[in-house]
Amino acid sequence: MEPIDIGIIVSAGMLVTVVLGMRVAFAAGLAGLVGLTWIFWAKFGYEPDKFVKALTVSVKIAGQVPHSKISSQALSLIPTFILIGYLAYYAGLTTALFEAAKRWVGWLPGGMAVATVFATAGFAAVSGASVATAAVFARIAIPEMLKIGYNKRFAAGVVAAGGTLASLIPPSAILVIYAIIVEQDVGKLLLAGFVPGAVSALIYGALIVGMALTIPNFGPPLRGFSWSERFRSLPPAFPIAFVVLIIIFFIYNPFGGDAWGTPTEGGALGAFVVFCMAVWKGMRWGQLKEALLETAKLAAMIFTIIWGVLIYVRFLGFADLPGAFAEWISSLQQPPMLTLVMILLAYAVLGMFMDAIGMLLLTLPVVYPAVMALNGGEMVSAADSAFGMSGPMCAIWFGILVVKMAEFCLITPPIGLNCFVVAGVREDLSVQDVFRGVMPFFIADAITIATLVAFPAIVLWLPSMA
Repeated sequence: MEPIDIGIIVSAGMLVTVVLGMRVAFAAGLAGLVGLTWIFWAKFGYEPDKFVKALTVSVKIAGQVPHSKISSQALSLIPTFILIGYLAYYAGLTTALFEAAKRWVGWLPGGMAVATVFATAGFAAVSGASVATAAVFARIAIPEMLKIGYNKRFAAGVVAAGGTLASLIPPSAILVIYAIIVEQDVGKLLLAGFVPGAVSALIYGALIVGMALTIPNFGPPLRGFSWSERFRSLPPAFPIAFVVLIIIFFIYNPFGGDAWGTPTEGGALGAFVVFCMAVWKGMRWGQLKEALLETAKLAAMIFTIIWGVLIYVRFLGFADLPGAFAEWISSLQQPPMLTLVMILLAYAVLGMFMDAIGMLLLTLPVVYPAVMALNGGEMVSAADSAFGMSGPMCAIWFGILVVKMAEFCLITPPIGLNCFVVAGVREDLSVQDVFRGVMPFFIADAITIATLVAFPAIVLWLPSMA
């Protein structure tokens, strides 16, 4: 049997185990080990006494892969970005941000929900974890919306959908993972997420305002704040803007010249600044311990998924499945843009059965080379490319599209993790309630993705300046 046939069979088996409920990390790692053993055993001639040799070689490869990849300095961004979010919560920055958003945009139809979306977008700028964002605002925003008469399902849906913005707005752990898998510049990818993240938040806000204008008693505006009260709400929220500026200057110096440091150093400094703010605000040892433990748990989960999937990725390399898939995609007799849209739709379907990080880690080693081949290759110039952009720019553009699809996966049933988190925080809500509440935001996400596909400059403007 040819290696590519082994690759297809093992990959199909892995997808079946994931759908049946096995964790992605263990399903991918097991599939990678089985696949490597099978390939080497076939190479040795399927002799019974050669099986142990094939297994030994496979185990050695599987043991070397995690350390060689996880020791990458870029991955140290992930725990620092997650820690920033948890420390910001204990520093009271989330409450201050929500209060400022409420006072400034609460007068709009559906103003409290719009304020929640904008506050989650602001918190996303200091938190790399969508789950943490959803959990924090489920405690802060939902009671406020229920108090003035919002439907509890929609209130929960607003928080679950708003939490997904942390996947796109830097610092984003998923963007860092994408950059490492496809071997692209982490800083440029983080920069690329700012404008699309803002656009996504604005589209969410516009959807809420439109619903409030057309549905009676949907979202009453919040009035009564004077201009002095609005301006007084800004200083407590300034620390978030300060941390965002630190990260931007460490990624890209907008005043020209070299950046102040690496994104990793920017993330570490941002975490230190938020830690100092939290201590100044009176954070106790127990709260610090809780923040560190939650950061360690989430980081360990992400790293475990990466370990398992990297073993599977090494197996894919031996099976030459990425190359074969890229060749097949390039041979399709249809416009490249139509093929890209079909790939994005496939991500929407996969997201119903897999978590966002696992889905990207499993698919990118196969899908990314195919998209680059569609564009004309990684070294192609903008003039000769199918999508009108150079290879590196296409990699950044596709990264933002695929991360936006990962956001979509965080709220789609039956796996939507943000919906489970919101339901877990609120005892008066079931997961089914939250899934019903997020349904309108599927339309907003579809509009956002269509906008980013139609107007790539939204994604590429900032990274092209770096």
